[in-house]
Amino acid sequence: MSPTEQTRIDLLIEARWVVPVEPHGIVLEHHAVVVDAGRIRELLPIPEARRKYSARETRVLDEHVLIPGLINAHTHNPMTLMRGIADDLPLMTWLTEHIWPAEARAMSAEFVHDGVELAIAEMLRGGTTCCNENYFFPDAQAATYRRRGFRALVGLPVIEFPSAWARTRDEYFDKALAVHDEYRGDGLIGTAFAPHAPYTVSNESFERVRMLSDQLDIPVHVHVHETAQEIDDSRRDHGARPLARLQGLGIVNDHLIAVHMTQLEEAEIRLCAEAGVSVVHCAESNLKLASGFCPAEALRRAGVNVALGTDGCASNNDLDMFGEMRTAALLAKGVSGDASAFDAPFALRAATLNAARALGWGDRVGSIEPGKAADLVAVRLDALETQPVFNVVSQLIYACGRHQVSDVWIAGAPKLIAGTLVDFDVAALKAKAREWRQRIAG
Repeated sequence: MSPTEQTRIDLLIEARWVVPVEPHGIVLEHHAVVVDAGRIRELLPIPEARRKYSARETRVLDEHVLIPGLINAHTHNPMTLMRGIADDLPLMTWLTEHIWPAEARAMSAEFVHDGVELAIAEMLRGGTTCCNENYFFPDAQAATYRRRGFRALVGLPVIEFPSAWARTRDEYFDKALAVHDEYRGDGLIGTAFAPHAPYTVSNESFERVRMLSDQLDIPVHVHVHETAQEIDDSRRDHGARPLARLQGLGIVNDHLIAVHMTQLEEAEIRLCAEAGVSVVHCAESNLKLASGFCPAEALRRAGVNVALGTDGCASNNDLDMFGEMRTAALLAKGVSGDASAFDAPFALRAATLNAARALGWGDRVGSIEPGKAADLVAVRLDALETQPVFNVVSQLIYACGRHQVSDVWIAGAPKLIAGTLVDFDVAALKAKAREWRQRIAG
C-alpha cells in the first residue's frame, strides 16, 4: 500500500504490550491501537498499522503496557475533601458522629465541585477514566465531570432525611428526574438512582426507585449488606435480611449495583447470580472500617459480575485502583483459602470490563475493542520495581503502582501526557483543598 492509499486517522498508539481484556487474559506484543473520532478503529501489529494508516499523531510507548481505562465502580468523590477526617473508627461511629456532621457544615454545590475536581485529577494520574459516583448535588457533579471530559455515571441520591440538596422525598425524586433529563443521551455522563442503603431508605422510596429504574432503564446503585449490624437491624425492623427485603420490593434484578456485600449466605450468592446483580467489591474500605469480607471468589465462581471500587476518600483514603486490584486479589485468596482465587487477569477485568458492565456500559468501554470509546491508559513497566517482566498482567496487579501511569486518554482526548495532567492547575487544586480543610475543621 502506498502512502497515498493510507487511511488518515487521528491517533496511532504503538505499545510494547497491549492487554485488551477481551479476549480474557490475552497479552499482545508490539501492537498498535488505531483511534479516530474518539473511538477505537482497530488493534493490529505495529508494522501492519504503519502500512495501513497515516496518523495525525503517533505515540510510541516502547516500554509500556496499554490497557483499557480503569473504572472505579463505587466512589463518593466530593469526599476527597474529607480525606483522613475520621480514621480508625467503625462504620456507624464514623458515619453518624463524624461524617454526617461534617457534611452538614460543608455541603454545597461549591464543595461538590471542588471535591470532584480534586478527585478527577487524582483518578487520571492513577489511570482511572470512569467512575460510578454516589453523592449529593448530582447536578454539580455532572457539570464538573462533563467540563473536564471525564466519564461518569452520576448517582441520583435518595435518602429519607433532609439535606442541603433536597428536603423531602418528593424533592429528591423531582430533582433526580431533572438531572437525568438534562444528561439523557450525553456521550460521557449517565445517571443511576442511588438510594443510600436499606437502613436509610423506606419501602415506599425503594418501590418508586424500582418503577422509575424500569421506565428509564437506568441502574440502581446502593450499599447493601455492608456490616453485620445492618443485617441484625434489618431483621429486627423488617423481619428479613436486607437483600430479601429488596427482593420483595423488586429491586434485586439486573439493574442492581450492590456495593460492599460483606455479609452473604450461599443462597444470596445464588440469588445474585440468577437475577443478574452486579456486586462492587470495595476491599480496602471494608478492611479499614472492619466491615467484613466480601466473598468475592465465591461470587465470581457463581457467575456474578464482580467489579471493584475504592469507596470514598474519607474511608479508604485514596482513589488508587491499582492498589484496589492488588488488595482484592490478595484478600480473596486469604478469604477463600485458595491461592488461585481472583487471579491477576480477573482482577484487571473486575476493574475494567466487569465494572463497565455493572454500569450498563459494557458496549462502550472496559476493553480495547473496535467500536468502543478510546478510553486508554499506558503504564510504564521499565521501573526497577517492575523488572524483569515475565508476566505482564501479574506485573500490573502485584508489582505495579499508580505512579507508573504515564498517559491517559478519554474518548481519544489526552488527559495525561508523560505523567503531566492536561489543562489542570495543580497548585490551584492544592490551594482549594487546603482552604476546605480550614473551613471543615473550623
